[in-house]
Amino acid sequence: MIIETIVIVIYSLAILLIFLYALAQLNLLFNYVSAKRKDNDPKFDLDKPEEVPFVTIQLPVYNEMYVMERLLDNIAKIDYPTNKLEIQVLDDSTDETVKSTAAHISELQKTGLDIKHITRVNRVGFKAGALKEGLEIAKGEFIAIFDSDFLPKPDWLKLTVPYFKNEAIGVVQTRWGHINRNYSLLTKIQAFALDAHFTLEQVGRNSKGHFINFNGTAGIWRKQCIIDAGNWEGDTLTEDLDLSYRAQLKNWKFKYLENVETPAELPVVISAARSQQFRWNKGGAENFRKMLWRVIKSKNISAKTKVHGLLHLLNSTMFLNILVVAVLSIPMLYIKNEYAHLKDYFLVMSFFVMSTVIFFICYWVMYKNIYGRGIKNFFGYIGMFFMFFSIAMGFSLHNSIAVLEGHLGKKSAFIRTPKFNINNLKDSWKSNKYIKKKPSIHVIFEGALMLYFGFGMYSAFIVGDQGGDFGLFPFHAMLFAGFGYVFFKSLAPRV
Repeated sequence: MIIETIVIVIYSLAILLIFLYALAQLNLLFNYVSAKRKDNDPKFDLDKPEEVPFVTIQLPVYNEMYVMERLLDNIAKIDYPTNKLEIQVLDDSTDETVKSTAAHISELQKTGLDIKHITRVNRVGFKAGALKEGLEIAKGEFIAIFDSDFLPKPDWLKLTVPYFKNEAIGVVQTRWGHINRNYSLLTKIQAFALDAHFTLEQVGRNSKGHFINFNGTAGIWRKQCIIDAGNWEGDTLTEDLDLSYRAQLKNWKFKYLENVETPAELPVVISAARSQQFRWNKGGAENFRKMLWRVIKSKNISAKTKVHGLLHLLNSTMFLNILVVAVLSIPMLYIKNEYAHLKDYFLVMSFFVMSTVIFFICYWVMYKNIYGRGIKNFFGYIGMFFMFFSIAMGFSLHNSIAVLEGHLGKKSAFIRTPKFNINNLKDSWKSNKYIKKKPSIHVIFEGALMLYFGFGMYSAFIVGDQGGDFGLFPFHAMLFAGFGYVFFKSLAPRV
């Protein structure tokens, strides 16, 4: 009974932690729905030359053959007084793009654009190091940052800069858009998850003064805020989350603009999505280790903001809880049917069902705001939600390894996400030289877990003496489908 008791305790704790996270999401939903949409913030009047501040745009890039030209041409269209605008191309590239980028920048300079090509001898600090070095010579009072796959609209600065008239604001962050949302099931699932973050979570937290994060791109910093918070640091894989928390712990305010969309490209091949997911989830765990006691000990923030902050930093750890619940659910199925006196303990499973219902409701509010109401959209949402849930669980092993590495302090290099310049179904990614050709060793275990949850589905028919137990069958079916999708796509990543 010792082993059975250990399984029950660990399983129950993981489910209760997921339920706690779901309750936090529900609170964010209430915040989101009740958020005041009126914009009464003081703003710079950019029609008055004396109120137009100097802005530096930073473009941190690394081996971006397929999107570099698109990025530079797009940034050159930014509508802002040229005498108050500087563009820094922070180029850490190690391939032939260094020369082609330099040539393109030279042509743009001839138009009168103040654009500089800044290269480094080594990639110390990776993206954080590049941003920090660029900041040392930046002329701007405000620093806008765009990754290479982002395409801000010409009026982007005019929509964001005015909010800095409030001297307490350190960051203005905009919502990500997705130029290739409908390219494949993989891009649809990624867009679904990101939309939830950029609506429900960012607005839900920001509207009540809780901590949010600069998302690494499509936002603009007050230079003084960066320096006051301790500048960029490269000791985590999510330098954006790190600096965001250090800034807010020093009482800087963040402004999130849901109505300002900055289009970007989603990874279209699963190896690129895996790389991005690994970096985000490991970085989240690293920041939890780094920020835990700073948040707890802070005297500047409320208890509720501390709770939301810690749960925010633990976002990625939910994958570990999901993996634990998934793996132990099959032993639990057998324990339930072998030990009748333990059946009462299985009421804890209802917390997982309630968590799923809460997520379903929260994400529906996000979905209908993007696609609209109506029966057709609702049924489309049901399908999308369960596909998202299944594939998210399919990524749980990969992301849990990232989380464990982060919590245990294992260091790794900043692995960039390959960019593709993919906009429609006619575009192909197969010739991309930056794609990781060899599947991760984790894929073998994902295939094994697919078979394991197939066994879980089979077990529903044979356990006990009452003709089976199908309570966990839908859960195991989703896990089987999710791990199967990740496994086969990783072996043969055809769209």
